[in-house]
Amino acid sequence: METLRCEYYLGLRHTTDPTGLDIIIAEARCRYLAPVQYATELVGEVAPARPIGRTSFALLYRFSDEQQRLVTARGHTAIVTYDYSKGSKKPIPDAVRPALERDAVDPKAEGW
Repeated sequence: METLRCEYYLGLRHTTDPTGLDIIIAEARCRYLAPVQYATELVGEVAPARPIGRTSFALLYRFSDEQQRLVTARGHTAIVTYDYSKGSKKPIPDAVRPALERDAVDPKAEGW
């Protein structure tokens, strides 16, 4: 989930530099739905969930074994945009919000 989260959010910030991350994780969870054998290749997907808040948003994760056409795990992180220099939350950046809204899914309707 960490890799998917960082790659997705850094892409929204148009950078590959992890020092560009202005988020902090408030909560993370993963529910394992099916066993996976060692070395099995999984496909990971990430999408923001509706609604997007003022200073926070959720990311949803889905991991699938494509050969068996089976969802093996689902995850969720609650993310807060954070000003590390001030030590406090901040509004979601104006440059990021439209992309979050564009990519957002309804967790119930999308099978997340």
